[in-house]
Amino acid sequence: MRLDGFGLFVTDMGKMIRFYRDILGFEIREDEDTKNVYLIKDGTLFMLYGRNDFEKMTRRRYNYIRGLNGHFELALYVDTFAEVDEAFSRAVESGAIPVMEPATEPWGQRTCYIADPEGNLIEIGSWDKPYEEKDK
Repeated sequence: MRLDGFGLFVTDMGKMIRFYRDILGFEIREDEDTKNVYLIKDGTLFMLYGRNDFEKMTRRRYNYIRGLNGHFELALYVDTFAEVDEAFSRAVESGAIPVMEPATEPWGQRTCYIADPEGNLIEIGSWDKPYEEKDK
């Protein structure tokens, strides 16, 4: 098997599309009023599923975490420490929920956390080198 993408089950499709597209720069593949929306970020498929529509399709009910949650995180990388600070400020000014302001951790990474409108955590981090060199 190969990883094809990953998805979020969402309540407010329009708000979530606008957040990921307009604030975080994901590319949308459908119209905003569809039940399942495909977005692409750096070649990775990111899907938004309407919770009610998914429950109808699978004929099951699910429990969902409400508010700010630590269920998982989505990690985004920028090339420099300064870009971490800039991305955090820009995201918060555009409506992201601030979770942790930028800080340089003891292991050398500069990182911060925001949350999307439905409380899912997003990390923005950097090792102060280009993405292609970060794991060397």
